Amino acid sequence: MPVGGENLVGYVCKYTPVEIIEAFGEKPVRIESGCKSYERAEALLHTNTCSFVKGVLENIIENNIEEVILTSCCDSIKRLYDVLKERLKFIYILDLPRKKDTFAVDVFYKEIIKFIDAYKAFKNKGFAIENFLKILEDKSSFRKMQEPSESIAILGARLKDDVVEKIKNSCSVNIINFTCTGEDRIFNIESEDNLLKGYAASLLNLTPCMRMAEDRSKFFNKDFKGIIYNTIKFCDYYSYEYAEMKSQFNIPFLKIETDYTDSNSGQILTRIAAFFEATDIKKMEQKKAKKGYFAGIDSGSTSTNVVIIDENKNIISYSIIPTGPKALESAFKAFEIALNNAGIKEKDITSIVATGYGRVSIPFADKMVTEITCHGKGAFFIDNRVRTVIDIGGQDSKVIRLDESGNVIDFVMNDKCSAGTGRFLEVMSRTLGISINEMAKVHAEVKENITITSMCTVFAESEVISLIAQNKDQRDIIHALNKSVASKAVSLVDRIGRKGKYMMTGGVAKNQGVVSAIESKLGEKLVIPAEPQIIGALGAALIAFEGTNG
Repeated sequence: MPVGGENLVGYVCKYTPVEIIEAFGEKPVRIESGCKSYERAEALLHTNTCSFVKGVLENIIENNIEEVILTSCCDSIKRLYDVLKERLKFIYILDLPRKKDTFAVDVFYKEIIKFIDAYKAFKNKGFAIENFLKILEDKSSFRKMQEPSESIAILGARLKDDVVEKIKNSCSVNIINFTCTGEDRIFNIESEDNLLKGYAASLLNLTPCMRMAEDRSKFFNKDFKGIIYNTIKFCDYYSYEYAEMKSQFNIPFLKIETDYTDSNSGQILTRIAAFFEATDIKKMEQKKAKKGYFAGIDSGSTSTNVVIIDENKNIISYSIIPTGPKALESAFKAFEIALNNAGIKEKDITSIVATGYGRVSIPFADKMVTEITCHGKGAFFIDNRVRTVIDIGGQDSKVIRLDESGNVIDFVMNDKCSAGTGRFLEVMSRTLGISINEMAKVHAEVKENITITSMCTVFAESEVISLIAQNKDQRDIIHALNKSVASKAVSLVDRIGRKGKYMMTGGVAKNQGVVSAIESKLGEKLVIPAEPQIIGALGAALIAFEGTNG
């Protein structure tokens, strides 16, 4: 990745001897794994290869990086080495020990010596030990500041830098990044007789990577205010450690999952923001009490909903319109309709809170709050017996757990797949050639109890087409599709544990077939609000009220 004539040496692992590369007069650069797609990487690697490694390869190709240093972290990295060894000017993989005892230090020291020799031969120049010593002294002059009493730890797989930065900017406590490259590199070289061996020991003494044979839990403060644990799709390493740590640490945990493409950044940030809101980590602005009207705007993928309440928390109007291609235009229109229905003007609104995926696109809102917090707030307001909210919208499904005071204490969301959502039902209604309203009917008399085996919308559509070709009764197919959506929703409920009373919100709550199927699986009746699509907007309006009367 030459920039202005400067040669860059790519690396991915914190155990990489970065300071040695610098001592050679080269500039090491950490290769990011985030990308828009794996188009080029999947031409060289199997589709099911680790998404982190595919993202690294994509960036190496895109940025024309010609020198790369790897460590033998896992089989996927070794596969990356195999792919690159015939394509780059210089590629080297260090054999990384799995422990940090005396024997491991000796092994890693010898690996570093071998690397120096290989790089000397490639560059055809010597290794200046005095440059190396100066670099270590400069880095050793810096020390970590004492950690504040309230901190959030990021653990697991590496998060994209922009996501880490947004986390830091969106909460009121210190963020400590313990992922594989988030730690400061500080070296104690004062008492070391053998400089390179001391350096090898210092690298191994960094907070151990989860692939090291160490009990990592003892390195972390159990007084953290919360832990955000990032996992990589299809990588079991992280799931095992997450489960173990959650059983040991009695503090709030948020598990997120990434494939390192840009497409899931929005969902990840929504989950993080909701985690902060639920654990009271995000600072809430307090204002002097005011009277007037308060609005909530829920900008969703399918519909934009607005609720206006008065100073007594009475709903005085609401509106529901399709979101369409432009979220801001839909928000303006829905807000204007709600104002007209209430017979008031915009100047009469004291405060506006925006929620939903399009909340960042509503500049006239005073505050943005995640739909998870808003649906919990709205559901509890409607019925304070509710402890579990099942929200199935156009783009995603989520299950929210509330405590006795209506606070969100846990939640789960589906991934970026549309399975089990309103979009899934829309696609199937078009395939069947019927309206979405017809899909919503309960068909009590089922001739054949068909099961849709695939949760993927594309594959499920193929199954439906096959069933149509077999001349199956349309009502039986609809029943099977409703059961499929219900199975997905109940699987989310089971991830946080069943606890009634249950309320269902979102547009799919109008589908009596899905509601009936969920009730059958849960063995309990669902509370269905009179207008389930506005619960998120209602919660946003209530937060607008509380923000000015707190």
